[in-house]
Amino acid sequence: MARICDLTGKKPLKGHYVSHSNVKTNRRFLPNLKVKKFFVPELDQWVSLKVSMYALRTIDKKGIYQYLKELENKGEVQIR
Repeated sequence: MARICDLTGKKPLKGHYVSHSNVKTNRRFLPNLKVKKFFVPELDQWVSLKVSMYALRTIDKKGIYQYLKELENKGEVQIR
């Protein structure tokens, strides 16, 4: 399962653990993703998406259909 947000495209970042002796060890910063089902009344269907909490807050603010339409206008997703 890829850890990539379906809407925003957020994915893991690379960084370092830094010890007291300043030894750097590789680590990953994972995005906060949740699998969530949304009902889109305009399409009259359920949509299951893996979204970041950032995208979820935007959906709460604008609504799922409006957010999907904005992303479709940018060319990032397709609504059927």
